[in-house]
Amino acid sequence: MTPTYGKDRLQSSPLLPSPKPHWQLNLSDGSTAAGDGLLSGPWRLLLLGDGSPTRHLESLTGKPVEIELIAMAPEPAGGGAGAPPPPEIVELDGPLLRRQVWLRCGDKTLAWAESWWNQSQADAYLQQRELPIWRSLTAKRAELFREVDGLALVAAPWLEQRFGLAGPFWSRHYRFFRGGKELTVIREVFSPALEHWLGPAKLCHDLQTQ
Repeated sequence: MTPTYGKDRLQSSPLLPSPKPHWQLNLSDGSTAAGDGLLSGPWRLLLLGDGSPTRHLESLTGKPVEIELIAMAPEPAGGGAGAPPPPEIVELDGPLLRRQVWLRCGDKTLAWAESWWNQSQADAYLQQRELPIWRSLTAKRAELFREVDGLALVAAPWLEQRFGLAGPFWSRHYRFFRGGKELTVIREVFSPALEHWLGPAKLCHDLQTQ
């Protein structure tokens, strides 16, 4: 019998359409060197490093990250509206669940994220929906490995409305591994408000939009 994520824990709110990339860079060879010349040092650490974005945001702002759940629902047929999911989701066993959240520190929304899960894995690891994923996955000090697979500049009207700033916005997607097996695929988009702490991202002017 195929396990399914409990109906009482699924959100009825619709999933937001994934923001469409203006430009993107594939990092699936495991090297982030191709992205090093595009960003200032602090932004490289945030986007290309293997540290926890939750910890980064809390360290920068001095405030705890609060999670605002947007939706948690079965993956739509064909990926739904907006940009397609990262190609790495084919490595996850179905059926798949997608979770979308806003990340806030105080009254500032600093990031948006969506993640893809096998439904039984979501049931095991997302017991407390208000917790950042990193805390849920490391609650028992379990070892994890993060691999950044892609960097992008994305845009969506609803991102501009919530961030209160014009796009495009820096985005990345990555996988978490546990025991050598893919556990989840995560896409994150960061607000330019982070330049208050990190300084300018120093976007190269020769990037070609798609």
